[in-house]
Amino acid sequence: MDKLRSMETFIAVVERGSFTAAAAQLEMSAVMVGKYVALLESQLGTRLLERNTRRQSLTDAGRVYVDEAKRVLEQIAIAESAVERLRAAPAGTLRVTAPTSFGGCAIAPLTATFLQTYPDVRVELDLTNRRVDLVDEGVDLAIRIGDIHHDDLVAKYLCPYRMVICAAPDYLARHGTPQTPNDLVDHLCLSHTVWTARNEWRLPGMEGEVRWKRDAILRCNDGYGLRMAARAGAGLLLQPEVLVAEELASGRLVRVLEDFTPEPRPVHLLWRQDLRPLPKLTEFIAHLLLRLGTI
Repeated sequence: MDKLRSMETFIAVVERGSFTAAAAQLEMSAVMVGKYVALLESQLGTRLLERNTRRQSLTDAGRVYVDEAKRVLEQIAIAESAVERLRAAPAGTLRVTAPTSFGGCAIAPLTATFLQTYPDVRVELDLTNRRVDLVDEGVDLAIRIGDIHHDDLVAKYLCPYRMVICAAPDYLARHGTPQTPNDLVDHLCLSHTVWTARNEWRLPGMEGEVRWKRDAILRCNDGYGLRMAARAGAGLLLQPEVLVAEELASGRLVRVLEDFTPEPRPVHLLWRQDLRPLPKLTEFIAHLLLRLGTI
């Protein structure tokens, strides 16, 4: 039998003065009321009520227990009310994980605008390229790039992760503008150190796929460093469009080989299944979809 229900029943007996009156209040039989009270007494190993055919009274243990039981039920009511407030409007802490570069350039700024709209929400944004386990690590939302295989999570397509090939005007003036991927052989290319034979980028060429040039003039483990080198005229850069958007808009970098960029990879939102997701999560998802869903 439920202990909280037993506590609630015992309190009703004390406040109403009899098993019969408590039974009427709780809409159960007087026999069931007696069973709940007997359960409490059995669990506590002491009598809570002294009763005979004419009246009932609290024992010393009963007087202590009824006050403490009321406090327990009051705390439960407060906790339930807090949860209902969370469900009524976005509030509380939202834990989000996203890939380092995409998260920093796209998700972090949108998080800022979200927080301006919902000041009662706090966001913990974890930027990492590690595959975070949402359940084990208590994460509310994950942004993932690439194909997904998570039957136990809800997945929502967000946007394409487009790549762009670009270079500084100064570099193109010195080395010319490549017209097809086959021209890469005559150009200086920049490369990220995480690109290996297993995950390298391949460009759709005129006659089959062409690998991004392996003998890069500069390899770096940081995308920002590669962008700065490209802006300084070091060579051709292959990076996600979202990361070089400002340089492209300002003209510091210029697109090349626009018809030969790699196929975009999908970006998905992943979250744990819940019959009633909290507003802080549903509103943040809607915010991302509104701002990034058309990219």
